[in-house]
Amino acid sequence: MVSVTIRALQPEETELLMRAAVDNFNWDVERFTSHDVLASPDMVRYTEFIPKRGDFGFVAWYEETPVGIAWALFLPHERRGWGFVEHEIPEVSLWVEATFRRRGVGRALLRAAQHVARIRDLPGLSLSVAPDNPARDLYRKEGFEDVEEKTAEGVMVWRRA
Repeated sequence: MVSVTIRALQPEETELLMRAAVDNFNWDVERFTSHDVLASPDMVRYTEFIPKRGDFGFVAWYEETPVGIAWALFLPHERRGWGFVEHEIPEVSLWVEATFRRRGVGRALLRAAQHVARIRDLPGLSLSVAPDNPARDLYRKEGFEDVEEKTAEGVMVWRRA
């Protein structure tokens, strides 16, 4: 495991959110640019971090560089995301810089998000991940399970014990 510092995500960190969102959309092959994300209502919502609506997140830093981010969004009903399960459960996204993957960074960020969910007494966290994305292994190990009726869409949920 690599030693990182984890701190709260700030609303003004829009460039980092954009970088993470674009990388997540291009997880297996490059398809989208930041312009594509900005032009797509379905994608741009993942770059809109609004703590006033309950959103929360964390950034992992290695030395002076952000190397990972986890952010949970309470998207409005009319703009719900691909990983929507229920209104009380925010949709979490996780991004780790490629050279820091499989070194504990994603796990630490995901656990930080789960910790906040417990403190806020939220019923859980949800997400959407492609069925062949290797990140599914991490999510399963951290207690996420497939949502049976949304398996084809890759929707998973972690429920607070």
